[in-house]
Amino acid sequence: MIDVRIAVREIGLAGYLVRGLGGRQGERARARRRNERRRGVLVGIVALGVAALLGGWALEASAQRLHYAKPQNVENGEKVYKGGCIACHGADGKGAPMSSTVFLRPDTFPDFTDCAGTTPEPDGNWKAAIVHGGPSRGLSQIMPAFGDLLTDEQINDVIAYMRGFCRNVHHYPLGELNLPRALVTEKAFPENEIVVSTAASASGAPAWTTDVIDERTSIDARTQLETDVPVNYADQGGKWTEGLGDITLAVKREMFSSLRTGSILSLQGGILLPTGDSNRGFGAGTTQFEPFAAFDQLFKENTFLQTQLGADLPVDPSVSPRSMFWRATVGQAIGQDHMLGRLYSPMVEFLAVRPFQPGASTNWDVLPEMQVTVSRRQHVRMGVGVREPFTNTSGRTPQVVFYFLWDRADGKLWNGWR
Repeated sequence: MIDVRIAVREIGLAGYLVRGLGGRQGERARARRRNERRRGVLVGIVALGVAALLGGWALEASAQRLHYAKPQNVENGEKVYKGGCIACHGADGKGAPMSSTVFLRPDTFPDFTDCAGTTPEPDGNWKAAIVHGGPSRGLSQIMPAFGDLLTDEQINDVIAYMRGFCRNVHHYPLGELNLPRALVTEKAFPENEIVVSTAASASGAPAWTTDVIDERTSIDARTQLETDVPVNYADQGGKWTEGLGDITLAVKREMFSSLRTGSILSLQGGILLPTGDSNRGFGAGTTQFEPFAAFDQLFKENTFLQTQLGADLPVDPSVSPRSMFWRATVGQAIGQDHMLGRLYSPMVEFLAVRPFQPGASTNWDVLPEMQVTVSRRQHVRMGVGVREPFTNTSGRTPQVVFYFLWDRADGKLWNGWR
């Protein structure tokens, strides 16, 4: 019996050594595959950047900010307006008297003196409606096309004149600074949007989180209220489970903006309520505060940079550690039809999180992505990308991230498609 036990022990030891060797070889193979995947992501990022530059040249830059061959002439724009626009839009920009017009005003009929409604719209939106008419942007047919009647210079001048109906004494940020929304990095521009965003695991056990985000300006066009309700789904131990995450309530305030420099700065303060089940990984288990600053920069050729710096500060750090995060997005908005058509915005995000604990390391992720306008009015957009961990990858899997965005300030969801 003793000899049998020794033999069994030796066989077991030999099997353990074989399994250990195989395990190490398997781990090395998995590491090689991870490295190959990361190299593939890097190649994709480089290709995305090259495609953005080439696409920008091919499509004549972006619709983020129009380029003018010569400075706009407001006096000439006034002559154009009084010669062709005043009959419908009135001398004061609020609309001609109903008794003098032969049409019923649609809901989309503009009041050029309404700064909260006009300043968020970039010049490209105004120009598209003038050149191609209202239907080109899913607006009313009563707005005719003037592209064949007016020169490009006259159209640019009349836009400058119409802009003057809004005095903008409150210094609302201009729509050119409303950069394309990234998948993770929050932009500085105050918004009126509904966003449904999903992040799904690309490997390992299936799991995803869908955030329903409501952003709306309140008090004035410089202040935004935000509500974020996350819903989680996960396969935990072979059993599907779902539940709410931690709901976020936040206030954002634009502090500075300048179209001349292409800069905008905002501050936001948020509170995350402990509505998620921390035992299932759906919440932090304690109330958290999330302050951050967001700074965006639009460059001359309509390349843009978005940055965000903030912290997650749980009330009870023994339950959830405090951490600092910083994010940066580089992108290029590309427009068809001389900057008046469908918009494509390739971007790359660099995301970092570092706990405040001594000796902690930083988690770095990279996220190449694309945003595209879907509706004619461009008030519905979609974005998609892949988030890839680059450091401390153990337990952190790649994610496919995508969103559906509705800018409700530009009309109802079902309007503006044709």
